[in-house]
Amino acid sequence: MQIDLLTLFPEFFASPLSQSMLYRAQVQGAVTYRVINLRDFTNDRHQVTDDRPFGGGPGMVMKIEPLVAAIRMAKEQDPETRVILLGPGGAGFNQAKALELAGKSHLLLICGHYEGVDDRIHFYIDEELSIGDYILTGGEIPALIVADAVTRLLPGVLGGEGATEEESFQEGLLEYPHYTRPRVFEGHEVPQVLLEGDHRRIARWRRCQALARTVTRRPDLLARAVLSKEDREFIKSLA
Repeated sequence: MQIDLLTLFPEFFASPLSQSMLYRAQVQGAVTYRVINLRDFTNDRHQVTDDRPFGGGPGMVMKIEPLVAAIRMAKEQDPETRVILLGPGGAGFNQAKALELAGKSHLLLICGHYEGVDDRIHFYIDEELSIGDYILTGGEIPALIVADAVTRLLPGVLGGEGATEEESFQEGLLEYPHYTRPRVFEGHEVPQVLLEGDHRRIARWRRCQALARTVTRRPDLLARAVLSKEDREFIKSLA
């Protein structure tokens, strides 16, 4: 997969893309990152990428011309490029969307800035995504979140087969709790069921823990979770 990051601040991505899993994924050949400077697509001496909004109002608006020029460059190189604007007006980014995007061969993530982007950009992109209902200084952090969430789903990036299958949100639930040595730490013990070697009991315990956590912390997730009859009976028992 190739992930392009279109930004006014290319230096922002230097450290994150050279660390940990994102770096290893590149070394393995699972993904190629390309950081693109939006200013390279301007036509004026000062490389201006923003202007005052029509109709007045505070702040500046990102100009349409350099954005479209960059999009067309990516599309000419690969017509299958999926063009995504990171912005507050988009659909919420979630694990299902990450799985969908992990099946694409080429993503172009556009980092918005200033007061916003000239709305005519929607004639040239495939979709807009939001990472949450709060305000950030720019789209670089959201783009990095999308890149991270997608990259870790690519085959072989996290190691063995099935490495991501039981994670939070993968089945619409929060993940069950994890423990490692020591068995007892400052009086806090590892649950006995995990020490007995009965894998069937362990699997059921973990499922119940995931259900209980979701009911307590994120009950909104239950509406779209895949639940068995046994799951539903357990949830009723928590009331």
